[in-house]
Amino acid sequence: MRIRTGYTIAFDTFGPTPMLLLLNVRPERRRDLMTPERITFDPPVEARQHLDEFGNVRTRILAPAGRITMSADFLIDDCGEPDIVAADARQIPVQDLPDDVLVYLLGSRYCDTDKLSNTAWQLFGNAPEGWGRVQAIVDYAHERIRFDYQQADSTRSAHDGHSQQVGVCRDFAHLAITLCRCMNIPARYATGYLGDIGIPPVPDPMDFSAWFEVYLNGPQGPRWYTFDARHNTPRIGRIVMAYGRDATDCAITTSFGPAPLATFEVHTDEVDAAFLLGQAA
Repeated sequence: MRIRTGYTIAFDTFGPTPMLLLLNVRPERRRDLMTPERITFDPPVEARQHLDEFGNVRTRILAPAGRITMSADFLIDDCGEPDIVAADARQIPVQDLPDDVLVYLLGSRYCDTDKLSNTAWQLFGNAPEGWGRVQAIVDYAHERIRFDYQQADSTRSAHDGHSQQVGVCRDFAHLAITLCRCMNIPARYATGYLGDIGIPPVPDPMDFSAWFEVYLNGPQGPRWYTFDARHNTPRIGRIVMAYGRDATDCAITTSFGPAPLATFEVHTDEVDAAFLLGQAA
């Protein structure tokens, strides 16, 4: 499967403004790129990239005063398979977890485990360990929160989402991640592209999406598995841009100064052979 994806994002700044961007696909997906993945800036600015502490591709720029627009448009190859389901995957005892996985058991900015620990054990203490317990948590978060794009709140934590029972995809992910961590299941936040591929078209405007992954011992050994508390069904065509403890680590853009958003457009669609032939011509 070939997917065409990209974005156009613009900000208005009031003076030279340093910015951090997480707008590239993860290094693990670079081998799947069919066309170059370049960020174009208008006006042109110097951009420098490096890997952050979670292995995400971070871009640094100094945006000039006025409007700055950043955009990309590229093709990427995808297996076309839905998210893996491994119902027999087992939970790994904390003492046996790799050192670099332990951080995904701890509370973080949006995943306030201290406030939800008792709730988690009351709800899921008797659930089957491993995949069954994670799925029970996902089912709960999926039913607990009502999706409402107009109710997005950049300060809402997992506990807030649990109490308010409304939010967007990041709130579903934060709640499920937090409940998993409370049950000693490592869980990390993921953000990236998720188009309406393999499902009926959705009328909502396209956006970047958030989901999460848990670390379990599956048929091929320990690995990260994808879960999505908002959609609660395996999906096709996820393209990861960033991993982290929560949305703080995976912010698509971070500005060090006022920078109101002026334009935000995301596209991600499956393309057919005719389109590819047209591109080649």
